[in-house]
Amino acid sequence: MVRCAGSPETFCASLFRAATNEPPAMIRFLKNRIARGANRSQSLALGVLEFELMEILWSHGETSVREVVPKLSRPLAYTTVMTTLDRLFKKDFLDRRKSDRAFVYSPSISRQQWERRRAGNLVAAFLSGPHPSRELLLSCLLDAVGEHDAKLLDTLEKRIRSRRKELSRQGQP
Repeated sequence: MVRCAGSPETFCASLFRAATNEPPAMIRFLKNRIARGANRSQSLALGVLEFELMEILWSHGETSVREVVPKLSRPLAYTTVMTTLDRLFKKDFLDRRKSDRAFVYSPSISRQQWERRRAGNLVAAFLSGPHPSRELLLSCLLDAVGEHDAKLLDTLEKRIRSRRKELSRQGQP
């Protein structure tokens, strides 16, 4: 699996810049289009600190704020970590339970589920748009896959054939 730094918007914009010579206005349009499609309460976007905290919780499971603080890459105030974990709880990324006087947090969504939903939302946003957005998505996807893993292109081709056969059996064009 290819791990990309930054948000899907940044990744797509960098792919777009690499694939075309379009002006930055088009990149802003695409970023705004993605941002508009996200429901605030179900947003899958994570800030830098939120992502770091989720990484800790995904790898350690149920954890208190006091246990998380020393695992961070930089020193932060206990209250900063507590507030950020509370925000992740309110975004439905975490579950929590009371233990004595403090909360203990655990992930309510796995990393794989998060990545799948985030990728699915990005693809759905492009596919629901006008024809040029669809073409851009496919072009970026093929370019990125081809640059990182040529064998994955073969896998993609096989999955496309398989999906077409499945749709044909169901009577869909």
